[in-house]
Amino acid sequence: MLDAIPTEPRRLESHVAGRWQAGTGEGQVVADAATGDPVARIDATGIDMGEMLRHGREVGGPALREMTTHQRAMMMKRIGLALMERKEELYAISTATGATRSDGWIDIEGGIGTMLSYASKGRRELPNAHVIPDGAPEILSRDGSFIGQHILMPLEGVAIHINAFNFPVWGMLEKLAPTWLAGMPAIVKPASQTAYLTEACVRLILETGELPEGALQLICGRTGDLLDRVACQDVVTFTGSAATARKLRNTPAIIENAVRFTAEADSLNACILGADATPDSPEFDLFVREVHREMTAKAGQKCTAIRRAILPRALVEPAIEALRARIEKTTIGHPGDAATRMGALASTDQVEEVRNAVEAIGAEARVAIAPGPVPEKGAFVSPCVLVCDEPLTAKAPHEIEAFGPVCTLMPYDTLEDAIAIANRGAGSLVASVFTDDTEVAKTLGRGIAKLHGRVLFGNRASAKTSTGHGSPLPQMVHGGPGRAGGGEELGGMRAVKHFMQRTALQGTPDQLTAIIGQWMPGASRRETDIHPFRKSLAELEIGDTIVTEARKVTLDDIEHFANFTGDTFYAHMDEDAAARNPFFEGRVAHGYLIVSFAAGLFVQPDEGPVLANYGVDSLRFMTPVNAGDSLRVQLTAKQINPRETDDYGEVRWDCTVLRDDAEVVAQYDVLTLVAKEPRDL
Repeated sequence: MLDAIPTEPRRLESHVAGRWQAGTGEGQVVADAATGDPVARIDATGIDMGEMLRHGREVGGPALREMTTHQRAMMMKRIGLALMERKEELYAISTATGATRSDGWIDIEGGIGTMLSYASKGRRELPNAHVIPDGAPEILSRDGSFIGQHILMPLEGVAIHINAFNFPVWGMLEKLAPTWLAGMPAIVKPASQTAYLTEACVRLILETGELPEGALQLICGRTGDLLDRVACQDVVTFTGSAATARKLRNTPAIIENAVRFTAEADSLNACILGADATPDSPEFDLFVREVHREMTAKAGQKCTAIRRAILPRALVEPAIEALRARIEKTTIGHPGDAATRMGALASTDQVEEVRNAVEAIGAEARVAIAPGPVPEKGAFVSPCVLVCDEPLTAKAPHEIEAFGPVCTLMPYDTLEDAIAIANRGAGSLVASVFTDDTEVAKTLGRGIAKLHGRVLFGNRASAKTSTGHGSPLPQMVHGGPGRAGGGEELGGMRAVKHFMQRTALQGTPDQLTAIIGQWMPGASRRETDIHPFRKSLAELEIGDTIVTEARKVTLDDIEHFANFTGDTFYAHMDEDAAARNPFFEGRVAHGYLIVSFAAGLFVQPDEGPVLANYGVDSLRFMTPVNAGDSLRVQLTAKQINPRETDDYGEVRWDCTVLRDDAEVVAQYDVLTLVAKEPRDL
């Protein structure tokens, strides 16, 4: 069990090449955000950064790449579930960061949930393989003997994650999830102010025994010459200020080696209230509630927090009064107190930074709600609301971020003005729009999307289900253009691909099939005496094929199918009308009749290894089929995906339906579930 925060500061350790190691210097004392008492001492002096990189590249990387995507996903699931079982140990430490229980939930369970989400998405959306096809094959020659296919494979370096202080658990886990799923090892460098919580989480992860050696290393303290040693297969991610992001991005080794660098920087996120809103409308209430929540959750220390609240000019005063009523009910105090609704900033340095930022913004804005009294000890700041009456000409409110419980109201007169105000942030992580008018939503959405990584629309219909303005989700992109850093963390598989190399393969279909492990168009087919549906995964091979007997389509078939299904579309039933259609010469067979006949031709009906058909992908009808045409099917095992925890797997079959043994009339993938081993029937 992890101990609660000690009364005397302890020396944090880094995890280096499989061992815990303390720095050799005096280090920096880190204080409890709520009490000011010492919590830990942080220092990385004497850590061999070259050893860490070598260990990740030579030990962690090969071990992760030896695993398939599904094996890595299952590893992440087990780690996530183990962390969830011990989450209370992290909550006990989290209060020292200034986080209330609800703030900690975002950080701790939000981070664990993100890892579990990626574990699930990896098993659902990626093949259980070492090589991932990216997109469809490209036929590069007229006869199909030369084709192309993009693939994704893990980079063979180390992902270096330099994280911010505000989310010491989520900030780490939301980056580790796509990194590990992609097959890369990681070095995590947390911000000093809250590194003790990150270190505790890393200890819990390593104690699970689930990670291969070298897959996770930790630096508690300065990175030294780490970034001077990066190479072309490494990745660097950074969360923090735009100024620091620019400095790191210009590290000579990063530039010279074209190292992938992604940043999530400070962001002047906007929330816009539509022109259709009134003080008594649900959208006005939602807008005020969201602005207040984003000011007080994590004491406003969220990269997605609303910094600029844009609203019709006539609603400024009603909004001030509504916010004042909510702020007056917000109890500020020790985050461990159940009555507390807003905790402390992460450090006293942050308090000074917020006060300086408010002063700078105040040069072009008036204070509408001044900060109130706060506890004497600790890094507390009370909410502050400013109003910039002329936001189209002001500069400071669009350029300076007060990273705390501060928001500036900005009135607009037209929707075009609202768009211009929002876009003056020069690139943000997220904007939200509260309106019940779809035309207002369309105008604002199309106007601001290009400068925002995510745009949330809220109204009375989604009030109970919306995740709200500031909640990054594993499925959606987290990042933004311009000032926000230009990165794309999260976003489902988009984030995973950042840690993989996309390569264009060109060659013969047989060569690419061998490399990728998936049957390519034009590759060799193997017809055997045993129907492929009689083979378990242990017996089935990529390229196993059945070519069926032919079946002639008759006019009676077409009419029976139409009357039986109710699909009496004129092209199937009326010869003259069908002939007037530019695509047909006369009555044609239904597309789904073709698919049904194809199944009747290729299916082996006896009980056996094939357990179920669970769908088709990429169905296309290429050429019309008329009465009198004969159909034949080529069915080829295209991709085999055994499931890690089940006694069956998925088989993707290439299904090609031919007319009169020559012309392709339909093409699609058939998806089946097949037993791993022969069934004893």
